[in-house]
Amino acid sequence: MSIMTTSDHVPEMPGFPGDYVTTVIDSVGDGVIVVGSDGVITLYNPAAEEITGFSRRHALGTAFEKLFSLETTLLDVVTKTLRTGITISDHENVVVRSTGKVKPVAVTCYPLVLADGEHIGAILTIKDITYIRELEAAVRQADRLSTLGTLAAGLAHEVKNPLGGIKGAAQLLEQELTPDSEMREYTRVMIRETERIDRIMRELLDLASPRGLKLSPVNLHKVLGDIMLLQKQAIGSRDITFFKQFDPSIPPIMADEEMLIRLFLNLVRNSIDAMGETGSLTVVSRVLSDYSMSQNDRRSRMVAVEVIDDGPGIPPEDLENIWTPFFSSKPTGTGLGLTICHKIVAEHRGMIKVESDMGHGTRFTVLLPLVQ
Repeated sequence: MSIMTTSDHVPEMPGFPGDYVTTVIDSVGDGVIVVGSDGVITLYNPAAEEITGFSRRHALGTAFEKLFSLETTLLDVVTKTLRTGITISDHENVVVRSTGKVKPVAVTCYPLVLADGEHIGAILTIKDITYIRELEAAVRQADRLSTLGTLAAGLAHEVKNPLGGIKGAAQLLEQELTPDSEMREYTRVMIRETERIDRIMRELLDLASPRGLKLSPVNLHKVLGDIMLLQKQAIGSRDITFFKQFDPSIPPIMADEEMLIRLFLNLVRNSIDAMGETGSLTVVSRVLSDYSMSQNDRRSRMVAVEVIDDGPGIPPEDLENIWTPFFSSKPTGTGLGLTICHKIVAEHRGMIKVESDMGHGTRFTVLLPLVQ
């Protein structure tokens, strides 16, 4: 019995040359790995190389169990198919760590069967579902923020009225005091703190209010360029370098310009604050081929805007909490800025994510539909 040893040795199909079949397998977007009945890998397409991080040269002729020794669930799927000859799928529990980063994948393992019914191995297909998991997480976060927003709106309305009374009383008291009275300092503190609470209440209402988007064609690069120009002036004597890498092919997109300005201004300011007195900030725009969305029965691509700084980074234990209202590492922050950013992106049917490496900086990525 002859078993395939490389992707170039795929048997010819009736009416098709062998290199045609090889081209088909190599063109598949999902990873395809063929394992012989002895557990040795005999075929490894380019998508499998990209997903797993192992090269075809490294994988071919290697025992599957040895190559994927860390992936116990994946090993279990392949072993069961080789032993029983049944198709097994797992779209929830499998990850690959070969690239140094945990990557969720959906796998299906089929028995490799000859025309006479003899089982000679298994065919494993692997699909990278990182983007699917990110989108699911974004939907869950949006649902949580929606619930919280409803609660926040009621709270804000209840607090604003008595807060206005306290501020008014403090102002009247200040007018009754002589200019040299020590009590005037206390009234100033009362007024300042009520104004701070009022600002928090306004942000809570922004988070909860169904404002509705005012869509129009927006030149994304003009919005980003203006924000960067203004922030260059705002940093004063701080030694922060600004870089921009804009894809000139990106056309105007349908969006709410005022909301986009608020979104990217918040992200840029956060990055500048994180760097302190020195650092570099880079803003990148590009069109993504990995993401797409349905729009009027058509597939619409996504545009990505990345705000990257080389500051100290965000501690891993804080990454999951940065979208949570009132979570802030700034002494004077309200902890609502990133929550509102998340809401703006969600209203545009996009997604926002963050990656951070302690000591090396942070990258915020905003994905927006390229709807014209």
